[in-house]
Amino acid sequence: MQIIINKPVTLLLILIIFFILVLIVVLLLAKPLTRYIIKMASNDFSKKLLSDKYTQNLAELIPSLQRFSVLNLIETGLRAHQGKVITRPLGTPKHFPGFEKLLFVPPLMAKLSLHESTKINMRVTLGPKATKPLTLEIPLMISAMAYGLALSDEAKIALARASKTLQTAICSGEGPLLPEERQEAGNYILQISRWSWGGRTSQQIASANMLEVQMGQGADMGSVRVEATELEGRAQQLGGLAPGEPAISLPAPPGINAPEDWPKFMEDLRQKANGIPIALKLMATGRIEEDLAFAVDLGFDAVVIDGSQGGSHATTPIKQDDFGIPTLNALIRTVEYLKNQPISIIISGGFFTPGNCLKALALGADAIFLATVPLFALVHDQAEKVTPWEPPTTLVYYDSPSKSKLDIALATTSVTNTLQAMALEMEEGMRALGKKSLKELSPDDLVALDTYTAEVTGVKRIY
Repeated sequence: MQIIINKPVTLLLILIIFFILVLIVVLLLAKPLTRYIIKMASNDFSKKLLSDKYTQNLAELIPSLQRFSVLNLIETGLRAHQGKVITRPLGTPKHFPGFEKLLFVPPLMAKLSLHESTKINMRVTLGPKATKPLTLEIPLMISAMAYGLALSDEAKIALARASKTLQTAICSGEGPLLPEERQEAGNYILQISRWSWGGRTSQQIASANMLEVQMGQGADMGSVRVEATELEGRAQQLGGLAPGEPAISLPAPPGINAPEDWPKFMEDLRQKANGIPIALKLMATGRIEEDLAFAVDLGFDAVVIDGSQGGSHATTPIKQDDFGIPTLNALIRTVEYLKNQPISIIISGGFFTPGNCLKALALGADAIFLATVPLFALVHDQAEKVTPWEPPTTLVYYDSPSKSKLDIALATTSVTNTLQAMALEMEEGMRALGKKSLKELSPDDLVALDTYTAEVTGVKRIY
């Protein structure tokens, strides 16, 4: 019998065996070889670290970074590279004294807690003196996040759907009004903003359940510029901007050129509002009582107070870090000033937990605006679409090429679940306190861990 040898096949087998042998050798040598390379590199690094003078030593960064942070280093680099104003997302990294130094003090013997089956009334009514006050099933609302200036169509639609399911409210934010957002939302708060489109049309105002006149927020106030390239597309069209035209915010909403213009402005706006509440949104500052005096005199039905922990899509570090006052201080001063006024108080800026939300309600707030929490909830279970090369939030920003990857239905469910879980946790806290309604909460339900917080809030010290 004759055996026919296929030379190409034989050569291929020899090559395969050769590569297998090479792989085995590499695997055997890999560990000691890797150790040797690392040892040589670390020895060289250690020698230079301990012998080179500071001006030629990487260790120079250690005392430098103890004087300023990595964030300072990065932002210095951005300023050096761009030579213009930089903007930072999501608010200041500073930590201000807040609600963390407050704890609830439920009575254990004098008053029993409530059974798990007890229904808790979490309903809140905003603008009670208005002809058509706004009633919500939970005191947690989705805050102003602007279409175009910040969020995409997909993100705004998902947030609107979630707010309707939760029977709470969503605020339009300062961007152009997105029709689909209004169609998907239940209770809708339309912001009268400081942009060319911010006066809104009579039809847009008529479609709202509440208006919010925006004069500032925790991370921003005053005039800013947004380049045309960041608003290209539908937001540009809805905002009435020409191609290539930048968007520049105004010091106040259209029609307000001086403080004397406010009475006529409010008279006209109230006629258009047709009985729905009108709120005034402010960056909380050390002059908050002066600003609140305007709110009282002009007949606002509610105030939205945004503390310095408030975030934004993109504002300058100086406004985030060095303007305003902390949320806790702002809330206490607002409650004190408005204690005899039928004006609802909505607080925002730095609320991330159910506990801190409930503490704010106990201290006198009527409702809480949340932005960062629903923003990150939007991308839950979807972050892997862009990470690790981009941050998860690129799925929701208007000027991001990744925004179309956001699954609206999944995002809606995630936001709904997040705020629903927060509300349920707050209900559990209410039962532990023996309270059936938010109206029963008071500062007496709290104790302060330090003298500063006790003095600011007026609650008892723990010692």
